[in-house]
Amino acid sequence: MGQKTHPIGFRLAVNRNWQSRWFARKNDFADTLYEDHIIRTKLMEKLKYASVPRIFIERASARVRVKIFTARPGIVIGRKGQEIEKIKEELSKATGKEILLDIQEVKKPELDATLIAENVALQLERRISFRRAMKKAVQMAMSLGANGIKIQVAGRLGGADIARTEVQRQGSVPLHTLREDIDYGTAEASTVYGIIGIKCWVFNKED
Repeated sequence: MGQKTHPIGFRLAVNRNWQSRWFARKNDFADTLYEDHIIRTKLMEKLKYASVPRIFIERASARVRVKIFTARPGIVIGRKGQEIEKIKEELSKATGKEILLDIQEVKKPELDATLIAENVALQLERRISFRRAMKKAVQMAMSLGANGIKIQVAGRLGGADIARTEVQRQGSVPLHTLREDIDYGTAEASTVYGIIGIKCWVFNKED
């Protein structure tokens, strides 16, 4: 079932790193993993409109370093850093540990697979035609230097009675070549007719 391989999990330890980097003993593993889940869920709720494609978590004893990648660092930091302090306090209360937050800006959000998928999802929620939204995203990524892009939407497209899948692609997306950098992201659009799932693959060749 080659087409069902997760592009990021497939490349882990080859040219991808884990999104949580820590070591835990057998007895503490489940609790630590759940803590990671709480941190990610709370941050994603808080920063819903800050274009956050991924969150890295690193641990050293009782300290947790959380690196937030965002296309809109201003929203995350807030006026005079108030927002970030609030988030820090909430996470410390939820986990009982010292939280260090790093904000890293995503320089080209149009080339980030998760952000592309979220952007298409937002457009579908605003009742923009799915073909138009996909085409625009594909053209934007290619014009900014992507080597290839593939976008797939599935669900009751355009309010049709029967759900279907539509794909748009441009350039090359070599999913089986392990050394190539394939970025993958998903999003969901909550429309009147139900949820439409969006998957996006972006091939950025390293210079």
